[in-house]
Amino acid sequence: MVFLCVSLKEIMIRKVARITSIVLIVSLVLPLSTFANDLVVYSARKEHLITPIFQAYTAKTGVEIEFTTGKEAALVQRILSEGKRTPADILITVDAGNLWYAAEAGILKSVQSNTLEANIPSHLRDPENRWFGLSVRARTIVYHSGRVSPGTLSTYEALADPEWKGRLILRTSKKVYNQSLVAMMIQDIGLDNTKKVISGWVGNLAVPPLSSDTKVMEAIDSGVGDVGIVNTYYFGRLLKKNPRLPLKLYWPNQETTGVHVNVSGAGVTSHAKHPEAAVAFLEWVSSEEAQNLFADVNMEYPVNPQNQANSVVQAWGDFKANPRNVASAGQYQGEAIRLMDEAGYK
Repeated sequence: MVFLCVSLKEIMIRKVARITSIVLIVSLVLPLSTFANDLVVYSARKEHLITPIFQAYTAKTGVEIEFTTGKEAALVQRILSEGKRTPADILITVDAGNLWYAAEAGILKSVQSNTLEANIPSHLRDPENRWFGLSVRARTIVYHSGRVSPGTLSTYEALADPEWKGRLILRTSKKVYNQSLVAMMIQDIGLDNTKKVISGWVGNLAVPPLSSDTKVMEAIDSGVGDVGIVNTYYFGRLLKKNPRLPLKLYWPNQETTGVHVNVSGAGVTSHAKHPEAAVAFLEWVSSEEAQNLFADVNMEYPVNPQNQANSVVQAWGDFKANPRNVASAGQYQGEAIRLMDEAGYK
């Protein structure tokens, strides 16, 4: 319990520090009459990724959806500032670490839904049912097919080996995607072993950490390095722009813990004005009818096991995913941040 409190405090300080006073002022003065619709959603998932699902739901049910997009930390702080007056019924965000943080901050309520429990595997939702994964992404190894043989790859941990010195490209540790990867690694192999791995990664970097997964892949393509770690949908986006891209994905840890997966997900806010409507919407998004509409637009995997990914995503191949509950990405996030700082991973 002491660890949980310390981690949450540290994470909150880091996230809230990035929020501008403008966001806070707007959230406090915006009249509630602005949100006179049937359902109000605050979303850290970008507008072009959520508009299709909202439009489809309105067409099917007649329920109008008012939505606001923004950075996850700003939206969490906005809901906290609004308190009981918040118009938000649902918070949508990416990464289980962010969902866990929002739940621990007290802005998401536990809901009981047999439909959500049936549609969403237990390891892809909060153990207390405060949030639910709605699509899955994998954070995996990407390599240059002309300079790396897939037979030389094996695990995330092995990227710390000497053979990859000067060949590894990574995104900054400041991004929650890497924090969640390291957090899950801490639970899987322990704190000391994880620190050794991260220190090895840092020692093998071809260049200082880059600002995005796309830049990681572009650096590999241009010969700066040979191998990196990225979210699958970034690979899909770049491949769509350049079908001749000489990069491929590799599924690591198939003999051990499995590929690190994470979610885009949502929860019902603690002071939702329309909680039943909010649950009904989440149930529909998790259904076979809607899953591909939510996942395919970002080249992610459906969370509902009854659905298959689209043909582009399926072409990347099958893999064994890490079966641990993704809530661990949040529970160990504070330790992950400290460990990466200590290892010199910027």
